[in-house]
Amino acid sequence: MTDSMGPGRRHALLIATGTYDDRTLSTLRSPEQDCAGLADVLTDPRIGAFRAEQVRDAPAHRAMRAVERFFLNRSRDDLLLLHVSCHGIKDDDGHLYFAARDTDRDLPASTAIPAAFLRDRMDRCRARTIVVLLDCCYSGAFLPGAKGDGRIHVRDELGGHGRAVLTATNRTEYAWEGKSIESAAPQPSRFTGALIEGLRTGAADLNGDGRITVTELYDYVYESLHRDGAKQHPRMWADLEYHVTIARAVGEPVRGGPGAPSPGPPPQETADLSEKTTGELSGAAKAPLPYTPVMRGQDSLVQQEITVEETALGTVKELTIDTAVVCSSCSGPGWAAVAPRCEACQGRGEKAETRHGAPGGSADARACPTCRGRGSVAPPCHQCDGNGRVPARRTLTVKIPAGVDHGTRIQFASEGEVGPGGGEPGDLYLELVELPHPVFERVGDDLHCTLTIPQAAATTGDTVRLDTLDGTKTVRIPRGTRHGQTLRLAGLGATHLRAGGRGDILIHIEVSG
Repeated sequence: MTDSMGPGRRHALLIATGTYDDRTLSTLRSPEQDCAGLADVLTDPRIGAFRAEQVRDAPAHRAMRAVERFFLNRSRDDLLLLHVSCHGIKDDDGHLYFAARDTDRDLPASTAIPAAFLRDRMDRCRARTIVVLLDCCYSGAFLPGAKGDGRIHVRDELGGHGRAVLTATNRTEYAWEGKSIESAAPQPSRFTGALIEGLRTGAADLNGDGRITVTELYDYVYESLHRDGAKQHPRMWADLEYHVTIARAVGEPVRGGPGAPSPGPPPQETADLSEKTTGELSGAAKAPLPYTPVMRGQDSLVQQEITVEETALGTVKELTIDTAVVCSSCSGPGWAAVAPRCEACQGRGEKAETRHGAPGGSADARACPTCRGRGSVAPPCHQCDGNGRVPARRTLTVKIPAGVDHGTRIQFASEGEVGPGGGEPGDLYLELVELPHPVFERVGDDLHCTLTIPQAAATTGDTVRLDTLDGTKTVRIPRGTRHGQTLRLAGLGATHLRAGGRGDILIHIEVSG
């Protein structure tokens, strides 16, 4: 049994499909966001140290080509990680397929990615360790915010020796994108979101050894979703003879690395340690360190209601958010500036520990458990009680670009809360909730409205006034206009977010009388 990052190379392939040509497959907002977020933590040299390729909204042939290339010419010691986020569908015989952008739901064998194809590529791959993360269910979207039912046995489809398969749900549940099926606002996948959070913060390092194994990651995700009340139960199938380390825990040392910091205590110890620091601070029994591990702050999500005029043309908003900022008294560490020397280790920060059964009773130097390797002890800061941060309310002025729509999320880097121990701040995500318009219905970048005119105006022609986003415009009704005919006002719709220019106003004529 080994527990290291491994001698081989570390490669990841992330396949995310949220947009589909087949209208029976509903659009998913989360895959693109989750793909980018997972890639960030996996490629971070401090965390996953993977080389990652992202394939987003690709047709089936391109995704399959990426899969085949991914498993080709690997060495035995390589660690390969495949993440798939999309709709899952099945044929009449119950075979599993992963939907691509150009998938025809009625023709999955020729337009989707067969699970059997992935299994065959893995069977032919020389790498002995393959981790598969599936954020999908298996028959398309029956309800808003869900990704299908599940009567496919993933273990039979994708299992194999030297593999671990983690799924967002068991075989009878939905893979939820948001908090509930009634939620209109799109949200990141809770399964992949928990994966990212556990890796990014190091919280998935359940045994505190500085490394996150695939089993620990699964346990963390399962407990996170259960604690948050998610209506899904992730599942894991593994056929491994060794521990597989997915990532290093943030804030933990790389063992043997020069100048590596000593590990801090588990987060759950913080409150108890703070209570034990009253009184004399001398001697090992009386000087536990009120230490909060330095961690990155949580990302924050703020929803903002916005009108169609504002999404179409852009605007500026002021946001008031409740957050956490660095403690002004201790400036982050969580303890007083003056720190007496730790008597347990005489200020060295480490103690010799005899290895049982070692020849000659040899000893290893370990971080001092009293001071957690700092060499000094100190009472907790009176203002933040050892946490290194305090609650605060901030007001931010943010620019909303023209062309955003309902459910768009805008990231503001490092504008989230400061982390425990004064750690770097997380990011702030602003999610836009587009309010209904009394006249127009937005479809993409076009604005649709209905205009009722009398029969005489339709027969002989006329002009009418229409209030648009750009003021009142005169609309000419041509002679002989028919009921159900559509008139177009070019360039008066919503702004194209990335391409420039604007959509149109489409006026649907109803003739009365």
